[in-house]
Amino acid sequence: MQNRYSRQQLFHPIGQTGQQSLQQKHVLIIGAGALGSASAEALVRAGIGRLTLIDRDYVEWSNLQRQQLYTELDAQEKMPKVIAAKKRLQQINTEVEIHVGIMDACTETLLPLLEDVDVMVDATDNFDVRFVMNDLAQKYRIPWVYGSCVGSYGATYTVVPGKTPCLHCLLKVMPHTGMTCDTVGIISPAVQIVAAYQVAEVFKLLVGDDKALRKSYLTFDVWQNQHYEINVEKIRQGDCPSCGDKPTYPYLSYENQTKLQILCGRDAVQIRPPKPIYYSLDQLANQLRSHGEVQVNPYLLSCQADDYRIVIFQDGRVVIHGIQDIQKAKSIYYRLLG
Repeated sequence: MQNRYSRQQLFHPIGQTGQQSLQQKHVLIIGAGALGSASAEALVRAGIGRLTLIDRDYVEWSNLQRQQLYTELDAQEKMPKVIAAKKRLQQINTEVEIHVGIMDACTETLLPLLEDVDVMVDATDNFDVRFVMNDLAQKYRIPWVYGSCVGSYGATYTVVPGKTPCLHCLLKVMPHTGMTCDTVGIISPAVQIVAAYQVAEVFKLLVGDDKALRKSYLTFDVWQNQHYEINVEKIRQGDCPSCGDKPTYPYLSYENQTKLQILCGRDAVQIRPPKPIYYSLDQLANQLRSHGEVQVNPYLLSCQADDYRIVIFQDGRVVIHGIQDIQKAKSIYYRLLG
């Protein structure tokens, strides 16, 4: 056991002092899917002191291709991801204190988890949660590492409150291309590359090597052999509502959250984004054809799946017919639209 971290300690930027620092740190990972499971395993193997992992979902067969902590038995039993993850992570390293939560990520659920957290890791599947993370990070001065991947493409960026532009500065408004793993697929190398970059940034933050932090927004396409780094140091805005001179943290307020409503008498759930989202319905139609019969006109798109029908309006409003379960509606919404 004394030699457990010897190779990591031989790496000069970490060393014995850095290893001792890692063993006193607390990391919060939001999402236990592909990115979350890869990052969690790497951090637990590295010997961090405490890990908190949250996710709302359970293991499915389609997860096994890229989500490395899970087994066929987990899929057969529909085991909640965080429960299966904790069991495997504890087998890997009994020295790490691991806490998990089966929950949806939102302001109310994330806020109680932030005490003593040193770094947050984004392993979510939607920008609603990422913008909540961004505002919480700015308000409570907690660095976080953004990551996303779909198809063979990935992106990552490190946000340090008070020092770097925040996600709001980078994106201004939520991007909604409709591209998700469920609509265009994903290959595992894209996951592993993003997770590797994220974990490396977490290490730097935890050992206090801020000078080594990557200051660019990194994107790549591993299939097309493309790799880009965008210098974003100068795009921080003084009037940014999340990280500017007078922050209001807009994504922590109710009016800027996605609204869900059960439509009485219609066996349907309506989902309304906080701001209008103007999709390319023709592009979205091509991405959704594998999920069911698609019809599209200039005003809306309708996709009839096996047990529900999703209707997407030009302004981004969505109605999912055939269900009255809000949690199931949210799951469908984020899986298909990101």
